[in-house]
Amino acid sequence: MKRYILLFIFPLLLFANIYFLPKDSNKALNELLFLIQNSKISIKAAIYTFTHKKIAKEIKKAAKRGVKVEIIFDKRYNLTREDKSMLFYLAKYKNIEIYLLKGKPYKKAQREGIMHIKAVLSDHKKMIFGSANWTYGAFNNNYEMLYSTKDYKTAKKFEKYFESMKSYSQKFR
Repeated sequence: MKRYILLFIFPLLLFANIYFLPKDSNKALNELLFLIQNSKISIKAAIYTFTHKKIAKEIKKAAKRGVKVEIIFDKRYNLTREDKSMLFYLAKYKNIEIYLLKGKPYKKAQREGIMHIKAVLSDHKKMIFGSANWTYGAFNNNYEMLYSTKDYKTAKKFEKYFESMKSYSQKFR
């Protein structure tokens, strides 16, 4: 009997989904919103472009529930998009900490790289990451992919990397 229970439960522990946008955009967006809505402890996100108001509203609700939210944005891109970036909207709320990160300087050019990650970690264990920024275009028009996983090693590796990026970031406000 124990063997049958393990055979049933084990696949659930390895829960993972992959979404290809725009075909799976509704499913992908719903999974991302579900992750945010069900976060109880923390949300750590690194996102290059974030203009999707529905996602921002769910993050705001999570923060109001007491979830600690930390978001790393690309510095150069988001500071120049005050009219669109959710950086300015979310920075006003308690329990939300915003960080700005620029990439390392190019050796032969007078510019920096970019913070181009698109990933979120919920409660130290569930992640969604992929090529899609959190924009309406990414979810509805672009050819993108998102991957959702509860893999412990992946979550811990990202969390460590997130903290490293944060140490190089500038806190916003």
